[in-house]
Amino acid sequence: MSVKTKEASRLKRRRRVRAKVRGTAERPRVSVFRSNKGISAQVIDDDAARTIAAVNWTEDAFKSLSGSDQAKQVGLAIAQRAKAAGVESVVFDRGGYQYHGRVQALADGAREGGLLF
Repeated sequence: MSVKTKEASRLKRRRRVRAKVRGTAERPRVSVFRSNKGISAQVIDDDAARTIAAVNWTEDAFKSLSGSDQAKQVGLAIAQRAKAAGVESVVFDRGGYQYHGRVQALADGAREGGLLF
């Protein structure tokens, strides 16, 4: 009997989500990564295999914030950068994380910033 770690379970869920979610030039994918210390997001065009916009919690504006406040500000920033790159509508890739807490706060911030999911 093998031991399934929390990370292995998340990666299995991530692969299952990614099998169904694909970003295109018209509607790129917002990919979320959550760590114990912070959260980051990228807007990705899977057809061209390139990142259109990215925000990381290690930027000075987000480092001092904590938890959901940080996630919401990262969501607002990713929306602003995506709109500057000409993206209005996206698909949301939660990355195998539960749509709850910081992941939900990031999505809400991105919606407030003007991105359509």
